[in-house]
Amino acid sequence: MSAEDKTGGYYWGTGRRKTATARVRLRPGQGAIQVNGKPLEKFFPRECDQSAVTSALRFAKLATAFDVFANVNGGGITGQAEAIRMGISRALLLYDRNLEKALRDEGFLTRDSRMVERKKYGQAGARRRFQFSKR
Repeated sequence: MSAEDKTGGYYWGTGRRKTATARVRLRPGQGAIQVNGKPLEKFFPRECDQSAVTSALRFAKLATAFDVFANVNGGGITGQAEAIRMGISRALLLYDRNLEKALRDEGFLTRDSRMVERKKYGQAGARRRFQFSKR
């Protein structure tokens, strides 16, 4: 492991999904997860979002090996959860490069580039036209 991989005792990773951006730090610990200074259960009350955040750690069998500190902004709840998942996956790569093939095959390292299509002028939305009146 090189010096730039582990800065200040943390493994860093950045994740993005739609307009959400997450900066994630992993530190060896007991498995506590904090998102924007709050416990995971307080920040993400829905079980599916909690599961999305912890899925990469559970897949690598490191759920109780690291404490996770995430700062996330932008987007909605699900986009933020998936951005944190990607940030954790990237930080795990700095911890152990041998996890790359397994994480990539499972889709944790693939950036989901789908974004909301912009609204066009002369239309009601991205694709919706204004109502047509024949008379």
